[in-house]
Amino acid sequence: MTRWTFEQIPDLAGRRAVVTGANSGIGLVEARELARHGADVVLAVRNTAAGEEAARRIRRAGVPGAVSVEELDLASQESVRRFADRFEGPLDLLVNNAGVMTPPRYRETADGFELQFGTNHLGHVALTGRLLPRLLEATAPRVTTVSSIAHHRGDGAVLEGNPREGYDAQKTYGQSKLANLLFADELQRRASAAGSPLTSTAAHPGVSATNLVASKDGMGAIPVVGTIGQLGVRLLFPGPEKGAEGPLYAATVAAPGSYSGPTGIGETRGPVGEARRSQWARDETLAGLLWERSEELTGVRIAF
Repeated sequence: MTRWTFEQIPDLAGRRAVVTGANSGIGLVEARELARHGADVVLAVRNTAAGEEAARRIRRAGVPGAVSVEELDLASQESVRRFADRFEGPLDLLVNNAGVMTPPRYRETADGFELQFGTNHLGHVALTGRLLPRLLEATAPRVTTVSSIAHHRGDGAVLEGNPREGYDAQKTYGQSKLANLLFADELQRRASAAGSPLTSTAAHPGVSATNLVASKDGMGAIPVVGTIGQLGVRLLFPGPEKGAEGPLYAATVAAPGSYSGPTGIGETRGPVGEARRSQWARDETLAGLLWERSEELTGVRIAF
């Protein structure tokens, strides 16, 4: 099989896309490549100043697609609501990319959810649900949700939403990424059952040298740990250009219900292909229960 590259992304002229967390790292590459292939892209970011700088970088590359910036804090359900209320017209592609990784101490979102579960999962669930009417205005809408090989650390306790008691940074991150994958698969099942044209896919980037490791919302909350971790990742693993291959493949050409990512060396790097799901990620009953629990927690019902 020929290795998939960005050059195989189809012409996206006339399409509109939203990429969360697009001001740096993998999200920035995703936004750039979508715009390079003709899509009009909204960078949905918490830090709009950084988002504007990212947009300028993309425009300087001479992309044909329009690039704009909108404020979105996935750790705030109110921010998600405001973003969706501002969005008008058909939406062809939503890339649920943003995330928080392994804060060393228990933290909560503005709504009282554990930070990783509330941001990585519930924020994107609410965003997808609130944007669903805009997605269904498009001819062939797609939603791609970025998970992680860390989802293998997750289990049936994902339904508990990462409680404060016994907080473990690595375990809770894995639970949030398992939640991402379960949500993506359940979204496809429900879309198919409703006869909807919407395609839901999932992907993971492998292990990529991005700013996520040094983020103050994650390991970077302890500066020395974040700095050392960042240096180690940069020495050992590829950068965001390679990390973005799986998510962009999933966002543009992958089959409905698929899970894509690097296929070499423990799925940390290598050519894009079908990624491995854990036993828990294949549990359709668990996915359905998590869907219902997520609707309850966010107050957002996702109905086709």
